[in-house]
Amino acid sequence: MTLCYLDGRFLPLAEATVSPLDRGFLFGDGVYEVVPVYSRRPFRLAEHLGRLQRSLDAIRLANPLAPDAWRARVEQLIAAAEWDDQSVYLQVTRGPMAVRNHAFPATVTPTVFGLVEELVTPPPAQVEQGVAAVSAADFRWLRCNVKATSLLANCLLRQMSMDAGCAETILFRDGILSEGAASNIFVVRDGVLLAPQQNHLMLTGITYDVVLELAATHGLSAEVRDIADAEVRAADELWLSSSTREVLPIVELDGRKVGAGGTAAGVPGPVFRQMYGWYQDFKRTVMRGA
Repeated sequence: MTLCYLDGRFLPLAEATVSPLDRGFLFGDGVYEVVPVYSRRPFRLAEHLGRLQRSLDAIRLANPLAPDAWRARVEQLIAAAEWDDQSVYLQVTRGPMAVRNHAFPATVTPTVFGLVEELVTPPPAQVEQGVAAVSAADFRWLRCNVKATSLLANCLLRQMSMDAGCAETILFRDGILSEGAASNIFVVRDGVLLAPQQNHLMLTGITYDVVLELAATHGLSAEVRDIADAEVRAADELWLSSSTREVLPIVELDGRKVGAGGTAAGVPGPVFRQMYGWYQDFKRTVMRGA
């Protein structure tokens, strides 16, 4: 039985219901977070709750729970789940309204939802062989730094990669790399790690932060700046990162092997292999507390 949290109650997921007039259902008027859990330890929960607060502030919705209350609910969901490694989904919408109206209701009763699923990370074969990606124009809204539930544009862009038999869609806005449809993107050129700068056109992932922290810890040169389309296509290595997919090498973009000018074209590169090893050590010692 899958247990969830909804508006003050822990109950079976099959019994959870929301009003059809909930603004999250009608307008996507809400925000969310996904917290990875390793060995029943939520990773950087404070940072995730901080990002949830920033998203709530951005949509002018008061946080319905204090940090300690959020933590208590997350810990109870983790304890009730059957898996040691989990993915905790948290969502807050503006709640139901009396009649359908774009304007905010005068009285707001947020809908608060939490759910746990098994955390499934990429299999070793995928890490070893790498994945393929396609590219597309980033046609999403201009507040991508808000982790909003209105993800139709992301879904359409992600489906482009699925239709092409690929793992991700890399997005460009006005010739500049923004991110993936459901991930952050890193570039390696001449041994230097390049990361898109944080702004309103991308959602900075917690794993994005970890990758840059590991680069700094181990002395890997890194630059955070605008990255042009041409630099991405001429990259020696491309990676994607997210809480569930960790760090994965992209070895093909739009049917062309990544690093085509080098001797190891179309395979995970040496800098990725270093980062992957650092990340797994970090996961074992810090995320799991081993």
